[in-house]
Amino acid sequence: MRSRLQAVKAIVLVAMPLAAVASPAQAAPEIVAMTVKARPITNFRIGSDQQRFGKLEFAGGLEMTASSRHFGAISAIHLFDDQSRVLGVADTGFWLASRIERDETGRATGLSDTTMWEMTEFGPGKWASDAEGITIGGDTVYVSFERRHRIAEYDLDDSGFPALRRQYEPPVPLYELRENRGFETVTVAPATTAFPGALVGVSEKSLDKNRNIMAFVRKRGGESFEFSVKRSGEFDITDGQFLPDGDLVLLERRFNLTDGVAMRLRRIDGSDIAAGATVDGEVLLEANLLYQIDNMEGLSVTIDPDGVPRLTVVSDDNHSILQRNLLLEFRLVGDAGEGSSG
Repeated sequence: MRSRLQAVKAIVLVAMPLAAVASPAQAAPEIVAMTVKARPITNFRIGSDQQRFGKLEFAGGLEMTASSRHFGAISAIHLFDDQSRVLGVADTGFWLASRIERDETGRATGLSDTTMWEMTEFGPGKWASDAEGITIGGDTVYVSFERRHRIAEYDLDDSGFPALRRQYEPPVPLYELRENRGFETVTVAPATTAFPGALVGVSEKSLDKNRNIMAFVRKRGGESFEFSVKRSGEFDITDGQFLPDGDLVLLERRFNLTDGVAMRLRRIDGSDIAAGATVDGEVLLEANLLYQIDNMEGLSVTIDPDGVPRLTVVSDDNHSILQRNLLLEFRLVGDAGEGSSG
């Protein structure tokens, strides 16, 4: 616990002049340890044993509750390569650290070593710390924020806890960003793209002149360009991560009084991403309330031991008794295994 507190205290002042940055002398936040109770989800479609959904295979899930009132509102997670360790953010301005316990088949069975602590470096309140996206490239953690739109970079020390390095505005016209529809997707491009190591951001529902979704690529040297993602079916983009082959998987959400809640996973060809381009792609999955979904907001991509990509998706319950904290996993098996049910 001591090393965690020391890591949180190690705040580096911001490199660019954004307002309302907290003093480095402020007290370290309390780290809250909690017990998480998890109910396994064995079937994705309610009342069906179907496991295959197009090119995806359902790989299990969890419905979670915790002993702390802080647990929930999870807007994004990063799952490390061991498929156990998790670092995430909540849109209430909290960090989440945990471990996913798995059985011998790789299915999630619960969470352990779960802690949360407040992002005190930006000042109090959701307006200052509405964290929506997280990704990790090397030893750098990138977090995107709404309302006060910005990207923050953190260093990971030996204990694995982040210390603020700097923050900067996303490289798009800020006046075009809707207050609560900013960059929920941040992801680092792999070496298989035309811009390896670049930070890629996609907004939730900030639209360009053609009513498509604004996005950017910020290269390592700082130069950047804008592109757009075609908006279709009234879905908003809540997260996205690259596959090793350079394609971008987007997590999308729809909510309206007519159709209710739905989630979608869409795969964008990474070679289509270029300055001024409007990209679209294959729908891997679309699911409504006939399936085990809620307000799905976070996506992380890892690789299983057999080389198959694993998509881990989490929900934001908004701290509402009417919603659930869910973790769902899918294997992107492609056209293999056509004999599976479904």
